[in-house]
Amino acid sequence: MIRKSILLFGLMVLVVMGDAQVNNAFSLMPVPSQLETNSKKCRINEGTRVAVKGHPDARLFAEASRFVRRLSNKTGIFLDKQGFVAASDSNEHALVLINVQRQGNLKLGEDESYNLATNENQVVITANTDIGAIHGLETLLQLVSSDENGYYFPGVTIFDEPRFAWRGLLLDVALHFMPVDVVKRNLDGMAAVKMNVLHMHLCNDQGFRVESKVFPRLQKVASDGQYYTQEDIKEIVAYAGQRGIRVVPEFVVPAHTTAILTAYPEFASVKRDYTLQRYFGVFNPVMDPTNEKLYPFLEKLYTEMASLFPDAYVHIGGDENTGKDWESTPHIKSFMQAHGMKNYMALQTYFNQRLLPIIRKTGKIMMGWDEIFQPGVPKDIVIQSWRGNEAFYNSVKQGYKAILSYGYYIDLIQPASYHYVNDPTPDSARLTGEQKKLILGGEATMWSEMVTAETVDSRIWPRTAAIAERLWSPATVNNIDDMYRRLNITSLNLEALGLQHIAYKQPMMRQLANSYDTKALEVLVNVIEPLKIYERNQGDTMYTVFSPFTKLADVATPDQELPRVFNKQVDSFLAKPSPELEKNIWEWLTVWKNNDVQFKIVLRNAPVLREGAGLSENLSLLASAGLDALQHIHDKQKVNADWLKQSLTIVAAARQQGGRCELQVVDPIEKLIKQAAE
Repeated sequence: MIRKSILLFGLMVLVVMGDAQVNNAFSLMPVPSQLETNSKKCRINEGTRVAVKGHPDARLFAEASRFVRRLSNKTGIFLDKQGFVAASDSNEHALVLINVQRQGNLKLGEDESYNLATNENQVVITANTDIGAIHGLETLLQLVSSDENGYYFPGVTIFDEPRFAWRGLLLDVALHFMPVDVVKRNLDGMAAVKMNVLHMHLCNDQGFRVESKVFPRLQKVASDGQYYTQEDIKEIVAYAGQRGIRVVPEFVVPAHTTAILTAYPEFASVKRDYTLQRYFGVFNPVMDPTNEKLYPFLEKLYTEMASLFPDAYVHIGGDENTGKDWESTPHIKSFMQAHGMKNYMALQTYFNQRLLPIIRKTGKIMMGWDEIFQPGVPKDIVIQSWRGNEAFYNSVKQGYKAILSYGYYIDLIQPASYHYVNDPTPDSARLTGEQKKLILGGEATMWSEMVTAETVDSRIWPRTAAIAERLWSPATVNNIDDMYRRLNITSLNLEALGLQHIAYKQPMMRQLANSYDTKALEVLVNVIEPLKIYERNQGDTMYTVFSPFTKLADVATPDQELPRVFNKQVDSFLAKPSPELEKNIWEWLTVWKNNDVQFKIVLRNAPVLREGAGLSENLSLLASAGLDALQHIHDKQKVNADWLKQSLTIVAAARQQGGRCELQVVDPIEKLIKQAAE
């Protein structure tokens, strides 16, 4: 008989995290372009100093100083004898020596490469620009390793440079506002994995989020009081620039403009009472391209906003115009007929052609979503593709520069492995060398319908680190298992920066359980994920901007590690049975079977969790069926038809959602049941 004892919860965690207990020297993320190791160890001690040679600037001194503090925090070693790295710190024999040739410019295509070499006496980082040197410092922090004698930098020789120049994160702050501190900590996370563009989606139907001194009604009427002052924007831009990150603003037009039209309804296509949209989705309100007074308004608005963002690019959105307000308005229909426009997209192209010289006048390059990729649009714009690869590759084949976001929509709760294999230039695209040069890179997109400042980190990290690697590392770096191994360690490194993707969970579970004892809830939460794609907000009618985002689906996170590990254990066991795997599977199934009793006790004081009662019960029944199957497999005992039918009925029931979540261990248990039937 199989031993039927429960493994204590604390020990259970070790089953999941065991693979992460490896030498951190081989856990870099993103993986460098070239890396060679040697047996040397450069010891870190209280005498460790950082020196800078060449032509450094204030940014590098500040980042080198931050490196010292982070290294001290990571190792617990007192490095306070060097409070700040300054120009006087130029000893070429310092333990960490940085050689930099010039200050890097925050622009597309700047040199971000670096060399890093370690021996037993010194680490030397050499870079053409300070931005490259900053990347080298991030790599060096990831290299910190330990043994029985303490902490050290392992012996390596690295040459590193990015595969793509544009490695971005879109942070939507319009649907749900994100305070400055949330933006800053995510900039720290981006810098840690060498991302270099923060794309801020700053207005939508739900709000306009930047102070305008030219059009103050935008923040007074169209923001619910949640917006960035111009000083806030300058602070964010400076904070990003300090880390070598550009900030690209998006002010979406002509659709998704309910907020703007609430403040200035005279620019709407249809005369109606406009108020901020409280639901999420695609709506009909749109600006009137036939109104000549609209363009001076846009010129003043974009001129003011462009002055706050020094980057060369401004995003105009251009997406998800339904065309209904244009097609139902007599004077707009007449305008279209008079100008030979066969459909509303022709009118939108006309609008974009009117907007382009305005953007150029501000000194910026216009970019937009792939809806703006229409005949007649000049080729000095940038297309950001979100609807599929076809438009993406068609745009570069026609000579447009492009950025890929399709396949990088992290708000859709898909696993890191899905994003990781989404390469911007697969062989199947059949692109020429010149066409590949037009692919600038990619952006992960964090739309905020289903997140707040409390939960947004958990939807961005750590999965976005896998996207960062895909955009930085060579295409040949594509082993999914190794990616997950390194992602575990990267997640801890990100938490050390202050990101809340792990830390938010316990407080929210205590709030939901109304108790300090959250073990039963945690057992359930560790095997569920929120509904994926757009299924959680069914019909875009379940949630508004005021809905609570502190429920079961919010504490559950994407790409849960425990179900992934359990599934691999089951696959391995079915391929080659072993007592150890059998024991691990049995212990997990026993925990899940017994947990429902304790979860029902939690429900007595936590009505908010009743939506998870079905999930908990189904997990218990499913695990019980899995235990029966495992016993049959162990005993090599034939199952009867009634047991199989009943077990498969349990499997079907366990696939039903509860609390807008799904159990993630159904498939591996179904495999056990079917194996028992064979």
